[in-house]
Amino acid sequence: MTAAGVIRGTTDRRAVVPLLRRLRSPEGQANPLPVWDDLRALGEVVPAPWGGYFVTGFEACSQILRGRNWLVPDFAWQERRPDAARWQDPATREMTRTLSRLNPPVHTFQRRALGNLFDRHTLEVMRPQVDAHVTRLLDDLDLQLRLRGEADFATTVGDQLPIQTVGHWLGIPAEHFPHILDFTHRQVHAQELIPTKSELAISAEATLEMRAFFTGLVADRRAHPGDDVLSGWIRYWDVQYPDDRAAADQMLYDLTMFITIASLETTATMLANAVWFLTRDPARADWLRRHPDHVDDAVDEVLRYDPPIHLNSRFAADDTVLAGVPIAKDTTVHVLYGAANHDPRRNPEPHVFDIRRKGGHLTFGGGAHYCLGTALARMEARLLLTQLLRRFPTLRPAACPVYANRMVFRRITSLKVTT
Repeated sequence: MTAAGVIRGTTDRRAVVPLLRRLRSPEGQANPLPVWDDLRALGEVVPAPWGGYFVTGFEACSQILRGRNWLVPDFAWQERRPDAARWQDPATREMTRTLSRLNPPVHTFQRRALGNLFDRHTLEVMRPQVDAHVTRLLDDLDLQLRLRGEADFATTVGDQLPIQTVGHWLGIPAEHFPHILDFTHRQVHAQELIPTKSELAISAEATLEMRAFFTGLVADRRAHPGDDVLSGWIRYWDVQYPDDRAAADQMLYDLTMFITIASLETTATMLANAVWFLTRDPARADWLRRHPDHVDDAVDEVLRYDPPIHLNSRFAADDTVLAGVPIAKDTTVHVLYGAANHDPRRNPEPHVFDIRRKGGHLTFGGGAHYCLGTALARMEARLLLTQLLRRFPTLRPAACPVYANRMVFRRITSLKVTT
């Protein structure tokens, strides 16, 4: 099939189905690159089986993420859908209230209120504590390696560093961290592209736990305010809603819940990916150990090579044309981060992992919904890799990573390492 044929919309929507199955299979999770190649071979804008389109090219995906005429699927969009009942699940509705699913002017209002959450000054203040978290977690890793000969990096360090970081930043007592991780792992099913009924049931139960926890956290902080971030938010939103405490509490819950859970799985996967891609090649790890000024470049290449999120969705605010394909108003498009990051027109030899590439990636999104925690995630990765490479010069994988069975959010559930 020619590229022109694809652009004219002649691609059989059913051609995508086996590729999506492969993407969610153990083989596709372990190595999604061939799936990205096959999807790109179908065209830049590929019809999805259920309507809408998958977008595979770097420039087209960038246009969607940065363009003001592409919106996130909010409540108004969901209510216009012919299958509106599909969007009534409590876990789905819970996430639709968060920043990632708000459009202007509501998104603009909330986003400006937060300001630059992790500006240079904030990161400098946080840095010593994050570095201490890294040291303590690597001590745990070292102890397991000495006692057992191998350890699970994903559960010992990867999962723990993000919750330690954001949890202490928000003043959440450490004894709650395991529970937060647990309901986060279960709630995320509702954010899959086509969740099953059983997955939605799991997410619904996790949502109740999540709501109870963060509602209680806000109430407790109201009763015992301090000089922490959450106390500051309470004071701010009380001013915005002086006569409506319920509205202020809803806003506080939405923000605190979203910022917490959004910073966990994606960062944990990025950290585990970094260790996997760097230590599986001793020469690569050794080069980076001798050139620590390239740690940030290594992090960017990890993000480009294997993004923690496979796709994100937008819809057209008006009739438009994307890469030569007419797109009607309200039509959904799915941005395929991995396919875009491996577009050879943007990153030559895209399947080569090259720390010094200086390439481009879309992993943190773009435009109004550019990831709030980008700078914090980069700092966590930088501090972790700097210490890990110095302390464990012979660290290497003992087995390939094990992945959760998902299509949207990647998660490494286990990464065994040894020395």
